[in-house]
This record gives sequence, structure tokens and C-alpha cells, in this order.
Amino acid sequence: MSEADETYGLLSETSSIDETRNPARQRHLPARAALDWLQAGWRDLLVQPGLSLSYGIVVFIITALLAWALFAAGRDYILFPAIAGYMIIAPVLAIGLYEKSRTLEAGEHPTLRTMLLVRPQAGAQIFYTGLMLCLLMLLWNRAAVLIYALFFGVRAFPGLDGVVAMLLTTPAGWGMLIVGTLIGGLFAAFGFAISVFSIPMLLDQRTDALTAMGTSMAMVWNNLTPTIAWGAIVLALFAASAVTGFLGFIVIFPLLGHATWHAYRAMR
Repeated sequence: MSEADETYGLLSETSSIDETRNPARQRHLPARAALDWLQAGWRDLLVQPGLSLSYGIVVFIITALLAWALFAAGRDYILFPAIAGYMIIAPVLAIGLYEKSRTLEAGEHPTLRTMLLVRPQAGAQIFYTGLMLCLLMLLWNRAAVLIYALFFGVRAFPGLDGVVAMLLTTPAGWGMLIVGTLIGGLFAAFGFAISVFSIPMLLDQRTDALTAMGTSMAMVWNNLTPTIAWGAIVLALFAASAVTGFLGFIVIFPLLGHATWHAYRAMR
């Protein structure tokens, strides 16, 4: 074999190894992997459950206060898009849960202090990511208000009691539902793709915010089946929490936080 052939063979082998190790290139995870992540998250929650449940209680209190503030300010018309946008920034709020799962994975002993005083490998980049996700959520809320104005003009929002009848019994309401669902779906898909794995990555690796969000999107794109299944699970559990007046967040938020860490590790 010539020297050129040996060099080509070495490069091909290296490329193959990189493709296996690069999380953005993995395309073989089955749909049931989402259930495996959920199961692993439940195991982490049961280890020193007081830590995770305390975290969930804090998230519940924050969420309840935000909902109360919207009603008190007469902004209840953005409650639904706000709840939907909340799913975008949830990975930022869950960083302490990722830290607990990372600590357990390393065979160490998690404490409330380590969960609250997290030191990400990426440093301040995680705050830049959080800021961009917050801006995306605000943009989503503004789009929701504009869509309402396009279909109903300056008509006052009828409140949560009358909104169902307004949407389902008028042509403008059906139009708003269809258009709003399509546009909201685009925001949700984009927000989910750039946020779901970027925060765990910034906790775990020294990288920048844009690289983390881009890699998260690549992970989602190259593993569509399990990530769509995971997104459906997250949506269903968030809806269940909303139905319970957000009380479900006390258990569901820690469960999803721990499970997301395992989802990230499965693709890494």
C-alpha cells in the first residue's frame, strides 16, 4: 500500500470516529429513547427527592406569581402564549436539576448548595443564551398580540371566560386559531430546537452560546423521531401542570429537568 493510500485510510477512519462521537451526527436513536430518558430522570428524582422537589416548589411559586401578575395587570390575554413561551426558557431554569444529574452521574453527592450555585463550564455564555431565549419568548408574545389585533381589531379581550366562545363560534376566531397555531408552532419548534440541549451543553462543555444553540438544533434535526416524541411528552406534562394550577410543576418540572440531562448525554 502506498503512503497516499495509508494517509487516505487514516483520514477516513478518523472521520468515521468523529462522526460517531459528534452528537450532531448521530441519527440512530429510536423513538422509545424518549421513554428511557424519562425513566432515567425519575431515578434521579428519587435520589434525595427533597432536593428536586424543593426546586420544583420554587419553580411553582415563580410561575404562580407570574400568572397572578398578568391577571393583576389586566394582561390575561397573553397568558396562553406566555405559558407556551415558558417552555422555551424552562431549560435555563432547570440548570440546577442538570447539575444534580451530572453530580449523580459522576458518583458524587449532590447538595442544595451545588444545585443553586452552579458553575457552568461555559461561564457567562449560559446567561447570554438565557437572554436570547427570553427575547424569543417576548417576540412570540408580541406576535400573539399582533395576530389577535389582525383578526379582531381593537376589540377588547373578553377574558378567559369568553375567549372559548369567541374563538369557536366566529369565523374570525377560527381564522385566528388556524393562523395562530401555525405561527405559534414555528416559534415553538425553533425555540425547542435551540434550547433543549444548549443549556446542558453549556453546563458540561466550554463553548459559546451560538455554538451550543446551533449544535442543539443539529441534534434535534438529526434525531427527529426521539426528539419529537420527547417534545410531545414535555408538552403533555406541561399541559397537565397547567390544568392543576401549576401545582404539577412541583414534581413534573424536576422530572423533565433530570430527563433532559439524560437526553443530552444520550446524544453526546
